Amino acid sequence: MRFFSIYRRVLAQLAPEAALAILLAVANLAVAAAQFAEPLLFGRIIDRLTTAQAQKIALQMIDLAPLLAAWVGFGLFSIAGSVLVALHADRLAHRRRLGMMSAYFDHVLHLPLSFHSTVHSGRLLKIMLDGAQAMFSLWLSFFRENCASAVALFVLLPLTLFINWRLAAILMVLVVGFGLLTTFVLRRTESLQGRVERFSTDLAEHASDALGNVPVIQSFTRIESESAAMRRIIDALLAAQMPVLSWWAVAAVATRASATLSILTIFLVGAWLHLQGQATVGEIVTFINFATMLIGRLEQMVGFINVLFLDAPRINSFFGVLDTQPGVADRPNAADPGRLKGRVTFEHVTFSYDGVRNAVSNVTFNVQPGETVALVGATGSGKSTTLGLLHRVFDPAEGRVLVDGMDIRDLKLVALRRNIGVVFQEPMLFARSIEENLRIGKPEASAEELNQALERAQAKDFIGRQTEGLATRVGERGRSLSGGERQRLSIARALLKDPPIMIFDEATSALDATTERQIQAALDAATRGRTTFVIAHRLATIRNADRILVFDGGQIVESGNFDELVERNGRFAVLARAQFMAPAQPAAPTEPTTG
Repeated sequence: MRFFSIYRRVLAQLAPEAALAILLAVANLAVAAAQFAEPLLFGRIIDRLTTAQAQKIALQMIDLAPLLAAWVGFGLFSIAGSVLVALHADRLAHRRRLGMMSAYFDHVLHLPLSFHSTVHSGRLLKIMLDGAQAMFSLWLSFFRENCASAVALFVLLPLTLFINWRLAAILMVLVVGFGLLTTFVLRRTESLQGRVERFSTDLAEHASDALGNVPVIQSFTRIESESAAMRRIIDALLAAQMPVLSWWAVAAVATRASATLSILTIFLVGAWLHLQGQATVGEIVTFINFATMLIGRLEQMVGFINVLFLDAPRINSFFGVLDTQPGVADRPNAADPGRLKGRVTFEHVTFSYDGVRNAVSNVTFNVQPGETVALVGATGSGKSTTLGLLHRVFDPAEGRVLVDGMDIRDLKLVALRRNIGVVFQEPMLFARSIEENLRIGKPEASAEELNQALERAQAKDFIGRQTEGLATRVGERGRSLSGGERQRLSIARALLKDPPIMIFDEATSALDATTERQIQAALDAATRGRTTFVIAHRLATIRNADRILVFDGGQIVESGNFDELVERNGRFAVLARAQFMAPAQPAAPTEPTTG
């Protein structure tokens, strides 16, 4: 996006408050006209005085009263108008800044996991904050300065030709010279500023990444190396920034110099024209005031273009994220079926992440309500991808996924996901209280429902040991809890949701053997009557599954219950022998666990 197309799009974001924005723009026009009228009236007053002196006419204050009153009136109007514009512009810009942050945040939450797996969260946060702040600055400067400056330079300045075209031509040259100089600097620094913004974003991403992994950095004694890496990014950022700053310093100095020369030229040329009878003293004073006013306007425009130039990559990144379309979205006539029964059918489902190699190929199976199905296979065999298709992390390239006979693409996303509970391998807790983390599953849950979910997940005892109970804050990503405690909260959260379909993605992987046995019985009871999918590498956890689907290379290669598959002596039997019949090894000493 070019700079001024970005600027137009930034101004277009004022549409939700278009009436106020238009009112402020009109007020700016009025203020600009009033400021333009002041030097014109002042010049008329000077001419009246000099004419009276030359003609030896004694003037009374009453003779100057109309001009003086108009001059003072325009001056007071300019002050009052500028204050009112600035006041309301501030409020409007703040509201729209927060509104854009809200829209960005909401949009990012709707983007698929495939997007979030490739973009660092620290980068997304920086793009949101920097982009919204940059737009805030542009909105504020538009109403406070740029609108009036543009009117003064491109509308009112040409009108000076009707006052004295010779002096007006000098001002025209000043504006044209400014435009050429600014265009030259923009072209010289456009690519340089893109590098600056990339290094700036790398800086935020590196800092966020390091601060999010402080235990690893300290444990592996990587403090010095991480600090050194940060310093290298800072050095690269400064090396890229300095040439940009130098060019804009040249532009600022040149603008000031050209403005000063213009005043001097107007005075000298005006004096010569006066001697020739082609300019009055009042006109000379008027144009010197015009030039002084234009100096301020030109400096504002240089500052504006400089800010726009520096902020354009940030705003471009902001809109780049905002323009990213979710790969999964509601169809126009998507329905909300209410609570589903839980019959799940995959019909010849194929999906590829890159369009080259299929992650799952021609997967077909049918699961009845209340049935428990386990998915096993080597890493990368397609298990997680298959269940991701069920709760529409992505949509199949071929085939259909049905729930209760309905294509899930014909259901509203919210309605579908309301009927599915997922317990991820990584617990993913918020830096909030235990109760707030639980209520994500069901915000309106009663205290009794909370207790029941905690009991089923074997989590009530360790919560009772917390100093503040359910009000205890668990820290970033739940770091104040052990791995097992975090996973039990994650399970309780899913159970509180009470969906007809449950997905457990290695849900007991973070639990010690004792806790795993305890929670397995609880899960068996909790999932009774629900359609349940379990991804497991430890086959002991799925002995009681109604059916086991064995995946290899994105395809189902075997299907049956535990005993049937072992007797079949196929791929599952190989996995079972590896886990249950491996030669015994000397037991290594272990530390007691608290999970």
